[in-house]
Amino acid sequence: MFEDVSRRTFLKGSAATAALAAAGSLSLGAWRAQAAETTARGVTKQAPSLCNGCSSKCGLVATTVDGTLWTLKGSDTHPYAKGHICGRGHGLAQMAYSDERLTQPLRRKDDGSFEPIDWDTAFREIGEKTQAIIAANGPEALGIIQDPRPSGKYYAKRFMHALGSANVYAHSSSCNLSKESAYTQTIGASNYSTDFPNAKMVMFIGRSYGDGIRPSSVKSLAEAAEAGTRIVMVDPRLNSSGIFATDWVPINPGTDLAFLLALCNVLIEEDLYDHEFVEQNTVGFEEFAAEIKDYTPEWAHTITDVPAERIQELARAMAKAAPAASIEAGWRAVIGCSYKNSFDTARAATAVNTLLGSWGAKGGALLTSSPKAGKLIDARFDDPPKPEKPRVGNKEYPLALDSAGTNLAALQAALDGRMKGLFFYNSNAAKGYAQPKTWTEALDKCDLVVTIDVQMSETALQSDYVLPEVTYLERLELPEWIGGKKHFVGMRTVAIDKVHPETKTCDEIFNGLAKACGVGEYFQFTAEDLATAQLETVGVDIEDMKQQGVVELPDPAFTYGTPKFKTPSGKFEFKSDAVGAAGLNPVIGWVERKVTPKPGEFAIVGGKQSIHSHTMTQNIEALNAISREYHMERVWLSAKDAQSLGVETGDVVEISSSEHTGQVEARVTQRLKPGVVFLPTHYGGDSPYQTRAYRYGVALTDFIPFDVEPGVGSMMSQEVAVTVKKVEA
Repeated sequence: MFEDVSRRTFLKGSAATAALAAAGSLSLGAWRAQAAETTARGVTKQAPSLCNGCSSKCGLVATTVDGTLWTLKGSDTHPYAKGHICGRGHGLAQMAYSDERLTQPLRRKDDGSFEPIDWDTAFREIGEKTQAIIAANGPEALGIIQDPRPSGKYYAKRFMHALGSANVYAHSSSCNLSKESAYTQTIGASNYSTDFPNAKMVMFIGRSYGDGIRPSSVKSLAEAAEAGTRIVMVDPRLNSSGIFATDWVPINPGTDLAFLLALCNVLIEEDLYDHEFVEQNTVGFEEFAAEIKDYTPEWAHTITDVPAERIQELARAMAKAAPAASIEAGWRAVIGCSYKNSFDTARAATAVNTLLGSWGAKGGALLTSSPKAGKLIDARFDDPPKPEKPRVGNKEYPLALDSAGTNLAALQAALDGRMKGLFFYNSNAAKGYAQPKTWTEALDKCDLVVTIDVQMSETALQSDYVLPEVTYLERLELPEWIGGKKHFVGMRTVAIDKVHPETKTCDEIFNGLAKACGVGEYFQFTAEDLATAQLETVGVDIEDMKQQGVVELPDPAFTYGTPKFKTPSGKFEFKSDAVGAAGLNPVIGWVERKVTPKPGEFAIVGGKQSIHSHTMTQNIEALNAISREYHMERVWLSAKDAQSLGVETGDVVEISSSEHTGQVEARVTQRLKPGVVFLPTHYGGDSPYQTRAYRYGVALTDFIPFDVEPGVGSMMSQEVAVTVKKVEA
């Protein structure tokens, strides 16, 4: 049934495809109308920047008329953009002119409402409360959570370290922490890439380029499909990348690990693996081979619902195509932060690539290098002293990537009363990082909560102080270093005039906070000062960067061939001592998902849509309008399940879990495995300050219990079962 969806049917039935087409042709009319009056006599300028629509930070060029944005286009030289930006990249630019932007500092009153205050007052009061927390509880009672952006990730760390706290966290526990932590254990790198131009077969495990768009990735996938590469999508849902796929393998959610282990079983038991590569470049193979001996395709079928014959055929096909065959690296999906077994699912994906001998091979999985700034001589940029106490969560979650940590440890510490003050930069943790009710409880217990953002998010709504930042088009930021077969450096420059005079840039805000907190000596420079110094270390002049936006750096001389694995052994690790020390199986093996739906229940899966990025874009006028026009907030039901429930497209259904009950319209589709519901993860906003997003649709995070993946600390965003019933009119 599920393999019979034709390309014509797929396109005709794909609201995401229609929405993407609409978003891709946006004229940016909301502010073009404002600029139209002055176009004839206005001063036209161009300035480069980096998009803020997602973590890709694709290069773009903004055209302005008299300082007001007129159009955007993708940078021709940026390796991720290649002349294009996606629908969300176009739409996000509306944020600068949004009627619901934060425009001045706010302080929460006792009744929960907010009052405007001046910057001096905001800085002074935050500084006094921060110093009081340090005096009473030590600096380890403070933490910051940031969604990594070029300047934010630098200033957040420097600010906390200057205060004496090591509690610096990224958003990773709600995104790709399990994947990056797992890869670090097996291959010694947090990510890898697929050599699409030369690939014969590529398998995706739950990831969709067509929903989480980076233009260069979609282009690579499309070109591979046109060249005849076999592209396999393993996913309960036929996602928006399905148009490029040769195979759809619908699988029970949370069982991808069993599928991958069964692939390994076939490769080893049928002697299809690359003996030479394994013998020379791995450790722990004998233990792994013994571990997976019982993980047969027949065993996997009972768990995954993928026929044993299908698993065998796919394993044999990959072996035949090897080494120009691989499992694609993934991002969030099932290996990022979704299940109790996400960490081992990611490890197993790399094990398949190892058995195929695809690491460093033409058409295989590539480990490339990344550039970075050289050592800075100017003493102003010296790092603050290293905090005396380790980051909260390091002991409980030792496998968490060191550069990210797990912000859920900060959440738990706030619940326990150990964390007294939390800062958030460009982070809506209270809605997107775990169960919102748990965040509300934790933030209520804090003595100080400060949010730095552009809009009144759910996290800002629960803060004591809200500090308004300029939008990404109004600020210069630190360089962004881009690795791969070639090396680049890109940078945001000031593309448009400041829209609201009482907003500040990232560096201005942190410099002000640092001075008020008594550590201003570590912030005696601007972002432009630091950017200038960093660029000089790689021979790039900042004035050239302001003109070009992205500069190619000296050729890193990439060559195909077995890479050096930066693991303790220097080899691929089927068995990891660090994983064993964390209390998990040191050998890659089977871990069952925590929650298995019972009869009458559904597994629920979430994911991105092509025009949205988490909760950040849901209130943008044009993107919200597209969502409403195409009813993109709807929950997906399979045709078979819908029939048994008496539900048709457009009917309202009630979804219930142990944590929450909500109502939303249904979309009936053949593109979903029975027993599963799919919910896009952008809707169900709770901030009345964002009127377009407020209570539009339902939010996946509301339905999940607060729980944490062992060892690594991810949020386990899909470890829940739900019931669904039709709401009678």
